[in-house]
Amino acid sequence: MQRKGSSNRLSSSRISSLFLSMFATFASFYVAGRLWQESQTRVHLIKELDRITGQGKSVISVDDTLKIIACREQQKKLAALEMELSSARQEGFVSKRFADTDGAQTKRKPLVVIGIMTNFANRKKRDAVRQAWMGTGASQKKLENEKGVIARFVIGRSPNQGDSLDRNIDNENSQTNDFVILENLVEAPEEATKKAKLFFAYAADRWDAQFYAKANDNIYVNIDALGSALATHSVNPRAYIGCMKSGEVFSEPLAVGRNHKWYEPEWWKFGDKKSYFRHASGEMYVITNALARFISINRDILHAYAHDDVSAGSWFIGLDVKHIDEGKFCCSPWSSEAICSGV
Repeated sequence: MQRKGSSNRLSSSRISSLFLSMFATFASFYVAGRLWQESQTRVHLIKELDRITGQGKSVISVDDTLKIIACREQQKKLAALEMELSSARQEGFVSKRFADTDGAQTKRKPLVVIGIMTNFANRKKRDAVRQAWMGTGASQKKLENEKGVIARFVIGRSPNQGDSLDRNIDNENSQTNDFVILENLVEAPEEATKKAKLFFAYAADRWDAQFYAKANDNIYVNIDALGSALATHSVNPRAYIGCMKSGEVFSEPLAVGRNHKWYEPEWWKFGDKKSYFRHASGEMYVITNALARFISINRDILHAYAHDDVSAGSWFIGLDVKHIDEGKFCCSPWSSEAICSGV
């Protein structure tokens, strides 16, 4: 009887152990399944959060969020300004008004900046120009403020920089304050084209005017007639205005035993070798703001022929430029309608 009881107790103990093992196994499977389900849910939530907050990027701070918002606002403003600038460039200008140097008020955009090409020996001609139409001091300021005309003599430096020629110009400019001195240009007849190019580039960078003019120091300018003519052509954003011509190309350096003034070393570039392309006479011509800026941007690659007026005409070939043949720029004898006349 005792052995039978012992056997029954042993059998019951084995059954209990088996049930406990099965329960533990099932519990392990249950817990593992729940943990796996929880982990999958967390992965899904993390992916969704990443998608919402930045395509896989980590969550950003409040400070960073504010910076991004400010940056986006600036980008919107920049995009609007770029559209406005693009539209303005197509019309030929950037703005019709510009801020005064002290920032206190705005002033009317200058009508024209006139660069008067001169040299060291022409002091008497400069004084005659000042007396005839350009003015000095208060009268010069009045011309700028009331007529919108800024006039400056344009000159380079002596081959021997700092010599008496340079000092005389510096002294004259200290008295009159009406020079554009091109520091990187050697003043010489063969540098006339470079001189005109550097003037247009300098003037476009310095003054935001509607027009820019090149003139010689041996002509007088009728300011009222000039203003009327330019007002007529202000609707053309890329206008090239002057006494247009297509002169003869001289391929020989000598004429009747002497050097030919109009000799063109690159005569072979001009088609039939007999005539130039259409260009404005060098005594005086005018270009718009857009063309002056074109020269400023491309100053280093624009080719220089022997004569500055021919060179200027060549710079605009291939551009959408309006060539305006204005007889008033032919410097005929002085009249109420002529824009310029010879001294």
